[in-house]
Amino acid sequence: MITIISGTNRQDSVTYQMALLYQRKLKEKGFHASILDLKELPHDFAFSALYENTGKSEGFNRLISPLKDSTKLILVTPEYNGSFPGVIKTFLDGLQFPNGVKGKMVALVGLSSGSQGAVLATSHLADIFGYLGATVLPLRARMPFIDKHFQNGEIINDNEYAKYNDLIDLQIANIIAF
Repeated sequence: MITIISGTNRQDSVTYQMALLYQRKLKEKGFHASILDLKELPHDFAFSALYENTGKSEGFNRLISPLKDSTKLILVTPEYNGSFPGVIKTFLDGLQFPNGVKGKMVALVGLSSGSQGAVLATSHLADIFGYLGATVLPLRARMPFIDKHFQNGEIINDNEYAKYNDLIDLQIANIIAF
């Protein structure tokens, strides 16, 4: 089973729309993928689900339940202030250590409105997932200038510079083959 994590708690995010696109493309290839949307996190999870409260928050436990059966994760992250959203780190801190993502394969998708395509965010996340015992897919889908190439849940302007559909399809093929 594959779980796609929409890595922001922002409402109406491009990140969530990209997660839906990945889910649809996986379904077209015959694979089921669920979406774990960080905007569905309990509002108090930083206090009710971390540290001495790990495993005690019913809302957090319910949200992360798809992770238990998943062997593969796709994390779609926007670039916030040159890195990834703090809610991702807090979310990861709420998982059981060391077994929250240990042994899982993780594919990283980085979105940015600037030219870097969340390169620092995906690099830092690769380090964190490595520390947590996950295997990070070497092919990271970095998508700079996402606002020029993605609208209404679809890749547009897929010119020689972007080729986002090819990149997504290649990453999905790697995820399936892993």
